[in-house]
Amino acid sequence: MSHDLFEAARAAMAKCHAPYSKFPVGAALRTEDGRVFAGANIENASYPEGWCAETTALSHYVMAGGGRITEIAVVAEKMAKITPCGGCRQRLAEFSGPDTKLHLCDDTGVVKTVTMAEILPLGFRGDVLK
Repeated sequence: MSHDLFEAARAAMAKCHAPYSKFPVGAALRTEDGRVFAGANIENASYPEGWCAETTALSHYVMAGGGRITEIAVVAEKMAKITPCGGCRQRLAEFSGPDTKLHLCDDTGVVKTVTMAEILPLGFRGDVLK
């Protein structure tokens, strides 16, 4: 089932706008009801003020009503097993649980799967703000 998430991330990566870094990235996430949201990195001339692929996917997800994220896939054209940056790890953690699967990919598919707890073991918890 994770292969379709990889395919969605790879298709999104093909639509990236990375004229400055030349580093295309795609991300896709799946909610517990099976919906998939994908995004690509988008750069602008005020580099590095663009946004990451995970942020783009999250914006589609939020605008569609959200839900609990159960799986995430990330792929980069020039780097196998890329992981989300620190900011994106926190963003993803806001909408997923510690057991959410994060699939790290190369150009052929998923090569390693970790959990959000493994990738962000001491992340900031939003519940302390309540």
